[in-house]
Amino acid sequence: MSDLSIGTRRQALGALAALALPGIGLAPVAVRAQGLDLAARLQSWPLNVKQTTRIHDVAPAPDGGVWYAAQQSGHLGWFDPKTGKSELIALGGGSAPHGVIQGPDGAAWLTDGGQQAIVRVAWPSREIRKFPLPEGTPYANLNTAAFDGAGDLWFTGQSGYVGRVALKTDGGKVSVKASPKGRGPYGICATPRGDVWWCSLAGSYIAQIDRKSGESRVVQPPTPEQGARRVWSDSQGRIWVAEWMSGNLSMHDPRKGDGPASWRTWRAPGEHPKVYAVYVDERDIVWATEWNGNALLRFDPATERFDRLVMPRAGTLIRQILGRPGEVWLPESGTEHISVLKTA
Repeated sequence: MSDLSIGTRRQALGALAALALPGIGLAPVAVRAQGLDLAARLQSWPLNVKQTTRIHDVAPAPDGGVWYAAQQSGHLGWFDPKTGKSELIALGGGSAPHGVIQGPDGAAWLTDGGQQAIVRVAWPSREIRKFPLPEGTPYANLNTAAFDGAGDLWFTGQSGYVGRVALKTDGGKVSVKASPKGRGPYGICATPRGDVWWCSLAGSYIAQIDRKSGESRVVQPPTPEQGARRVWSDSQGRIWVAEWMSGNLSMHDPRKGDGPASWRTWRAPGEHPKVYAVYVDERDIVWATEWNGNALLRFDPATERFDRLVMPRAGTLIRQILGRPGEVWLPESGTEHISVLKTA
């Protein structure tokens, strides 16, 4: 399968210009008009499967492939970048997986809203095990998961729930708690220390989980009604936040407490930006997706500068992004493509 054309440097970076936005809590930022040629580092493939997958989240697999949550078709997808081919593993009747991550056991772990369950797919055996939410739990609209430092899995449900699969501490027992402010729990991540943070899209806050009690401590970002959609930790344990409604990229440093001094905020480039996903790579470079501009953003915290790549296909609708050293993987739910940007 041949690589897709990714356009020229002019097409990818022509929209970049210096930008400095005033405002309370907003740090001055710049977009580099010259610098990294992100377009030359992008490679894309169509999924080329018989069913429409509506590919959602992605996660690198331990064998060099890439897993993806096929939300519409109800599968775990596995993409092989060496051949450009995909495999679909059926997860069960009514399946609609939203998120997928690699566990410390090397298996794929999915949040399956259609089955109201966390689903484990052993790798490479592809054996499936389901961890249903407790009987009587209202529809949780399962979203995303992360493993803590002890090896337990935590997950969010947009209907207003945060839960745990106590794989290491309680024999795989599944428990669910109502979130502090009702509906909205969305992205979730773990820090290098093993702490777990999540964010609320509808509630516009982030929160840290007490891993013993399962309760969540709310931390309020400085921008009201910002729509915190996804979170990711860097190597220092700072929490980076994709703010969907405000169009900001923000960062909370827990070492500085919970007040305004613990936050930095930068306006994403472009007109009326909608920042969806955020991921921090092994060099602490921050990557984000911006929907209104159909763009991938690279942010360097050291220089506080953005690089912006307009995707070569319209309407990519890139969901959560994940990577491994030297690679950032992008699921294009709007085009049925999967892409990688080589960072090294």
